[in-house]
Formats: sequence, C-alpha cells, structure tokens
Amino acid sequence: MTGTTVHLAVYDTFADWEPGFATAHLTQQGHTVRTVGPTTGPVTTMGGTRVLPDLALDDLRPEDSALLVLTGASLWDTGDTLAPFARTARAFLDAGVPVAAICGATAGLAREGLLDDRAHTGAVSFYLAATGYAGGPHYTDADAVTDAGGPGAGALITAGPTEPVAFAREILGLLGVYGPQKLDAWYRLFHDSDASAYEVLQG
Repeated sequence: MTGTTVHLAVYDTFADWEPGFATAHLTQQGHTVRTVGPTTGPVTTMGGTRVLPDLALDDLRPEDSALLVLTGASLWDTGDTLAPFARTARAFLDAGVPVAAICGATAGLAREGLLDDRAHTGAVSFYLAATGYAGGPHYTDADAVTDAGGPGAGALITAGPTEPVAFAREILGLLGVYGPQKLDAWYRLFHDSDASAYEVLQG
C-alpha cells in the first residue's frame, strides 16, 4: 500500500522518539504523514520540540486515514486530557481503520476498554493492570503485537516504550510497505545493527 495518509497524534509531552522510525520510512516509501493535535495550536514534545499540528482532532475522520499512530506522553497518566484521542481510536477501529499505540498510549486505550478483548502488549503487564482494565488475559510479553481484529474492525498494534523499531516493523508490515523478506532485513538492520541486512533491502 503506497500513497496513503497516516495520521500521527501530537500533544504536549508526547514522546517524540517513539514514532520516528515508522514515520521516516513511511514517508520515504511514498506515504504522507500528517500530524493531529488537540487543536491546531502548537504542542511541545517531551524532548522540547515545538510542533504545529496539520489539523485538529475534531477534524480527523477515519475514512481519510490509513492509520492513526498514538505515542506515549506524560499526560496519559496524569488525567483525562488525552481521553479524546482514545475515543478517536475507538472510532477508527470501529470503522475498520487500524490504530498503532506505543508506551503510555496503550494505557489510554486500556482505560477506553479497547484492549479488553484484543491481544496486546505495553510497557509491562502491571502498568496496564493499574488502569483497571479487563484485558489482562490478552496481554502478551512481546516487543510489539498486532491484533488483526474481527470482521469490520481495524487492526491494533501495541508496543512498549523501549521498542520503537519493533513498533515501526509492525506498522510497515501492516501497511505493506515491505514484503516479509525485506521487513525482516529492515528490522535486523535497525534493531540488531546487522550490516548484512542492508544488501537485502537494496535488492
């Protein structure tokens, strides 16, 4: 799948390093990445970078997107400021459009009930358990997990905060950016520093 638009949620304190592998390689392969903020006003990342969103959350529609990416942020665990983004994730999944969440965003989805019946991962099992969600039996201790969803439901990708490369691998695979052989090589190159994988990617 090429030429599609992926939406990256941006909000104050968002972990700017977490989506970088995914967004960089999506853009290089012909996709468009647009940022979505609470409003179109500037936000400041955890790393202190100011970002001006392309559009406001209220203007985002699942039918205009191939994927919604939610990153971690301190705000996920300090109140309900980011709850509208979790509700938007529900609308995406209900519309059959995939969602990818990493780090604290997984807790936001847990609070929204979106992990209760889906295979998922996160920072650690007890972090998600602290949200009071009912999805504990579906927690998987893995670097990243893709749950394909049921009929008419969008796929859901989850990952923990230390796995931005695995998070990107699942996104690139889901959107068909690379076939299985190149995707494996891509992961070995960027996760394992396996120089031999570079030749496969160039082939």
